[in-house]
Amino acid sequence: MPKTRRLAIAIALVCALTAVAAPGTAFADPAPTPSTTAPAQPRTLDEVSKQIDDLYRQAAAATDAYNLAEEQTKEQSAMIVRLAQDIVKGQEKIKRLKDQAGATARMQYRNGGLPPGAQMMLSGDPDSFLTGADALRQGQQAAQGLLGELDRTQAELAAYSKDATAQWQNLEANRAKKEAAKKDITEKIAAAEKLQSQLKEEERERLAELERKKEFDSQTAWLSTGVLKEVNGSASEQGKKAVKFATDQIGKKYVWGAAGPDTFDCSGLTSQAWLAAGHPVPRTSQEQWAQLPHVAIKDMRPGDLVIYFADATHVGMYIGDGAIVHAPRPGRNVTITGAGSMPILGVVRPDK
Repeated sequence: MPKTRRLAIAIALVCALTAVAAPGTAFADPAPTPSTTAPAQPRTLDEVSKQIDDLYRQAAAATDAYNLAEEQTKEQSAMIVRLAQDIVKGQEKIKRLKDQAGATARMQYRNGGLPPGAQMMLSGDPDSFLTGADALRQGQQAAQGLLGELDRTQAELAAYSKDATAQWQNLEANRAKKEAAKKDITEKIAAAEKLQSQLKEEERERLAELERKKEFDSQTAWLSTGVLKEVNGSASEQGKKAVKFATDQIGKKYVWGAAGPDTFDCSGLTSQAWLAAGHPVPRTSQEQWAQLPHVAIKDMRPGDLVIYFADATHVGMYIGDGAIVHAPRPGRNVTITGAGSMPILGVVRPDK
């Protein structure tokens, strides 16, 4: 049977084992998402701006959850394939061991069914007796080794099957999380777009001006603290490559869940930039914040990642002179803005 066919059968077997091993098992529902009940109709443009920001922030949090579940799904799928391959190899090994045991049994049958010890005792020749005794000892050791290897291989197969079942259950749970996050993202974005569509042209222009002013005021307040006086670090060679990749994407559209080459979300941009620099980093902004080394703002240098908001749901790349390049949100393109234009949670360095 071709190996690809055996592998397909093994994967199907893993699926069947999952269903049989846990009859009636139900996967836990993913954590409840924030209510999508339509908020009260805003009365002023400031309220509209705040409500739109809140909706996009919630969409960003759901996007991080989606991206994490997507990465875990890829890892679990790859693990299931590796386990299936191990199962196929284990089954082939067991067959070889059983064939060896069968050959030993057939040899004993051809010798009249007498065990080697009995045959040796019937020999009257001292040399034959001594030679037979040594062969018997070696045969017994080989037989014990064969049985031990068979037992170990069967135990490994049982462990592989158990692991495959667990990975399959995790895979299905993450698929459910992805679908829940996707639903939440699309609902929040649709609600924000609906609010914007209800504005008149002049109101949309004023809204855009309000957003620019808010970012400018935030950046100005950040700079007025003198934070950049001590920020003069030089980019590493990898950092320079990451910055070049990120800035080369300026003008490309934001799309949630995207990691290039034509569209990006915020962490899709930063993770791909550092991948292009030869230093892979976690896919999501929350995982980047959790796993990468933290550095003080005064020590940051181009290529470092600036994490925003208390829940670490946005990220941009510092490019120097108090600026970042980032993928802002749906409806926007990759652009450069002030590093202090949003609430900074902290800074992380991929290549520390």
